[in-house]
Amino acid sequence: MSATIKLGKTTIKRNDGNVYIIAEIGQNHQGNLETAKQMILEAKRIGCDCVKFQKSCLEAKFTAAALQRQYEDPHSWGKTYGEHKMHLEFSIAQYQTLKELCERIGLDFTASAMDEISLYQLDALDVPFIKIGSGDANNFPLLKKAAQLKRPLIISTGMQNMKTINRIVEIMRENNKYDYALLHCISAYPTQPQDCRLRMITLFKQKFPDILIGYSGHELGAEISKAAINLGASILERHFTLNKKQKGSDHQCSLEPQEMEQLVYYIRSRKSSGFILNDLHDNEELMAALNPIEERRLFPCEFKCHSKLGKSLVAARYISAEEILDETDILIKVSEPSGISADEYYNVIGAQMNENIYQDSPLLWRHIKK
Repeated sequence: MSATIKLGKTTIKRNDGNVYIIAEIGQNHQGNLETAKQMILEAKRIGCDCVKFQKSCLEAKFTAAALQRQYEDPHSWGKTYGEHKMHLEFSIAQYQTLKELCERIGLDFTASAMDEISLYQLDALDVPFIKIGSGDANNFPLLKKAAQLKRPLIISTGMQNMKTINRIVEIMRENNKYDYALLHCISAYPTQPQDCRLRMITLFKQKFPDILIGYSGHELGAEISKAAINLGASILERHFTLNKKQKGSDHQCSLEPQEMEQLVYYIRSRKSSGFILNDLHDNEELMAALNPIEERRLFPCEFKCHSKLGKSLVAARYISAEEILDETDILIKVSEPSGISADEYYNVIGAQMNENIYQDSPLLWRHIKK
């Protein structure tokens, strides 16, 4: 089997030198539909293949306590984290409007599915593919449901270890899913050059010869992303903004139109996928990004993001002591405080409860009989 997937009208083949470029608008639109339209038009002018947003059903993604957390921050759009996120969230009707604009101008439109409800909403919206972000790369039930859709997937691997990445591949194979790609990603905003660990792209290509491999970068500037392409990334995703000085934590590690345009031009005009840039020995940042790699694990630079957005096992209902857990009892959410990691989901199914737990509360190891 060769690593080939079709994203919209574009067929992406591993090692053919072509690159699918995603401008991640994310929530850099500030919750303003007109700004989002302007960003879409800029991405098209620049020559990107796709614009990507982020779709959440807040009650499905977060526990009530996480949404009620006070959010005193220069980048906040509300007094609580829930108010902040609600300000930035588009409705499905607004997504439909943006998708129709993209269709008119010949640009792919999609979003990351941040929870199960959003996954099925995006599927109903008939996007060309669905993105599973790093925060859900260890959300095995969501991955299983995504794999069962008749729609390509792109899965980022930030904050994950190799055991989890191998499990992603197993879930896809168990569900006869082959039209998907894995993106090397470091979940740090911004990512320092020495933390980019670009050689993970080479490792993934060696370890998964039948899977399309790409790169989702959060570093400053475009040079490291150019190096990722020269290492063989077939998909490139970079955050996109109209102005890095705008309010919002993602703008700093985003590319402004001029930077994105230069990056797209470099990718489209390069003559070969040679190993790396000729001036490597003069570029300390690139050399740092190409340091010998360690085994993929949760790296220290990712701790902050993991603490904020890593998902936990949460009670779907009030559960009494002595009850045996089944799949209907456990949800996976961003929890405040955090609980057992999402990747333990199948390890707690069938376990007996040691004490009572309230609905929407994080499941802890002390709640479960050993």
